[in-house]
Amino acid sequence: MSEWRPTADFTALGRRAQLLSQVRQFFQARDVLEVDTPLLASAPVTDPNIEAIAAESPSGEGQLYLQTSPEFAMKRLLAAGSGPIYQICKAFRRGERGRRHNPEFTMLEWYRPGLSLADLIDEVAAVIGLASGYCDTVVMTYQQVFEKHCGLNPHSASIEALRDCARQHLDLSFDSDDRDLWLQLLMSSVVEPALDPEKICFVADFPETQAALAKVGVNEDSYPVARRFEAFYAGMELANGYDELRDAAELVRRISDDHRRRGVAGQCLPPIDRYLLKAMPHLPECVGVAIGFDRLVMIACQAARIDEVIAFPLERV
Repeated sequence: MSEWRPTADFTALGRRAQLLSQVRQFFQARDVLEVDTPLLASAPVTDPNIEAIAAESPSGEGQLYLQTSPEFAMKRLLAAGSGPIYQICKAFRRGERGRRHNPEFTMLEWYRPGLSLADLIDEVAAVIGLASGYCDTVVMTYQQVFEKHCGLNPHSASIEALRDCARQHLDLSFDSDDRDLWLQLLMSSVVEPALDPEKICFVADFPETQAALAKVGVNEDSYPVARRFEAFYAGMELANGYDELRDAAELVRRISDDHRRRGVAGQCLPPIDRYLLKAMPHLPECVGVAIGFDRLVMIACQAARIDEVIAFPLERV
């Protein structure tokens, strides 16, 4: 029996250690401060697509959560005047297990006051390049990739058109009036697999309904869009970057909408992070991004499964 052994070999673990060192050197050269924030949080994200893992408070009173991202704590540091910061840390998400997912994973996240989203895209490409080697980079809008691979404009297409397109590509046995469900299904099942796996592909300007904690602006065709991007390489989503929202009232509105959608879906309604709300008025203009570090290691090792680059996945803890 070998269940006690690591699933990753020591060559992969050595490359992982090397990549950690390279990332730290990358940010040190740019005067970005490495920070360390708690893994426990009083409130998790409210995004209906992300479920936090609850933990009993050490005091025995109330409930805490294992962080799904260091975002909220890092924004409090930014609001307090930290300047540019990054963090490499463990994050936890309930129910996420598969070829590229483990409920406990390593995240690389950084925030850059004063930089543009285009500047951040350049930095993300450089960080991915530490794992992939030199690659061509392509930047497209969400509208452009949908028009190219689905033949429709995601901002103006009707729910019926989105549904019909999904059914042309996929064998589906359900129906829905949720516009974002169809957009996300087409993005993950049609658009993403069509992206060039040998280039670092950035998709920017998502629909405003998928803004999460990004600002909303207007694109050249006058459609409202979320000022955010996702990065893809080798068939994997690697990064999610935002021009960060700074409006506390808008944050409360979006949390309320998350709670509404969670209620409809029968999900729990997590508490609101009161510390983040108090910090929001002091948050500087900044951009931020999160990268799944384990996936970077998968690229560096040409691994097919996350288990090949982490010592002990869920089944061996």
